[in-house]
Amino acid sequence: MRRLLPMLLCLLAILAGPAAAQTLRIGLQEDPDTLDGAKNWSFVGRVVMTSICDKLIDIAPDGSIVPMLATSWETAADGKAITFKLRPGVRFHDGEPFDAAAVKFSLDRALTLPDSRRKSEISAITKVDAIDPLTVRVEMATPFSPLLAQFADRAGIMVSPKAAQALGDQFGNKPVCAGPYRFVERVPQDRIVLERFPDYWDKDHTFIQKVVFMPMPDATVRFANLRAGQLDMIERIAPTDLDSLRNSPKLASASITGLGYQGITFNVANGARADNPFGKDKRVRAALDLAIDRTVLNEVANNGAFKVGNQPQPPGSFYYNQELPVPGRDVERAKALLKEAGVTNPTLTLLVPNADADRQAAEIIQSMAKEVGIDVKIELTEFITMLQRAREGTFDADYVGWSGRIDPDANIHTLLGCKVPGNDGHYCNPEVDRLLQEARLTSDRAARKRAYDGVMRVLLDERPIIYLWHQTWIWGLNADLKGYVPYPDGLIRLRDVKYSNGRM
Repeated sequence: MRRLLPMLLCLLAILAGPAAAQTLRIGLQEDPDTLDGAKNWSFVGRVVMTSICDKLIDIAPDGSIVPMLATSWETAADGKAITFKLRPGVRFHDGEPFDAAAVKFSLDRALTLPDSRRKSEISAITKVDAIDPLTVRVEMATPFSPLLAQFADRAGIMVSPKAAQALGDQFGNKPVCAGPYRFVERVPQDRIVLERFPDYWDKDHTFIQKVVFMPMPDATVRFANLRAGQLDMIERIAPTDLDSLRNSPKLASASITGLGYQGITFNVANGARADNPFGKDKRVRAALDLAIDRTVLNEVANNGAFKVGNQPQPPGSFYYNQELPVPGRDVERAKALLKEAGVTNPTLTLLVPNADADRQAAEIIQSMAKEVGIDVKIELTEFITMLQRAREGTFDADYVGWSGRIDPDANIHTLLGCKVPGNDGHYCNPEVDRLLQEARLTSDRAARKRAYDGVMRVLLDERPIIYLWHQTWIWGLNADLKGYVPYPDGLIRLRDVKYSNGRM
């Protein structure tokens, strides 16, 4: 027995080691809001849901649309319907089958929930028909060119009808979908735990057994935890930490240019807080814009790693309006605009997420604004609270990013369309809505670009959002973690990700 005891202890250690090592710990910049795809609004929520909830379709690393739960699709000649063929043999995490009825339920739910944030994205849908168990037709009253791209994001998330009906408003606290990992538990501000779903349709490409998402707003803290081995992956690494990351033999990095932007969104009509010089007068907003030196801001805050911009699309995009380039800083013109508006030393309270990188960038903007006579008061706020306040209208402006979508409609209409749920500042311009609708009704790229060019002429005159830069998504990884592929939407996909040292 004395000889056997050490052998048993050794065997237990061997067995316990790999089991513990199968856990992948991912550091997030914020704690997500709801994990209900119909209601979610935060980027980190999309990151977590990517592992839980498969969509009808997805995007490839090059931004093209590829099959997921739908294996193929066909658009009607008149552009008023899309027919999807569904993947057979798929099950939700509760064992219920994924079929055409589930697609109809998921889309109808996203269209009808009172607090759904997907309504504006798929509002063109007039009817969803389950033709047979593996065929679904989505009908529209008029052609709507961005619809297919919407199904590659939250609007395309498929949920278990049985679980959604049983859980009701609590579904976001325990989502049941058809993705590679199923939900286990959530401790707010601490962790979200998922485990590998053994009956996943693509399980042969899923190797990690457990995933733990951990919110850590401070980029320096996230990086320190990665270096110490307490995390295996972190998103949005601070550009200032890139050299340290790349020089460490124990760490690796992955990066890709994103689809979205970072900006300042103004409250122009959402309640009493809109009654301030910035909400009421586009000249005051323009003065703040002209006070900002985007190149210096990017160099200091981002180590020059991002791409400065002044539109929802980056300058390299087909839909970028080349006739409206990124403006340079013009202090004298900014002062003249304030004088023209009859405003002296206006004050703007700016909600800023309590992440270190966001605070630093906001302080640089604050300093630049001061030189033209604008007093920017920074109010650091927990991210979910900031989103809630923006939705309620209890803000002057917020420093907030948009992770971006492959179709420009979702980068503009979703945030600035009249009476759209995601339009926190309640900006509304009938001409912008008309041009956005014009772009929706055609699939001709040149015609769509002409419409978006017109949209940008209005938006860059009225400035409901000041666009600052386009983010490069940068991930830090344990060097033993192999197979990770970056995507331009910034979401973490764990297909084929595994440890090279046998950790699974």
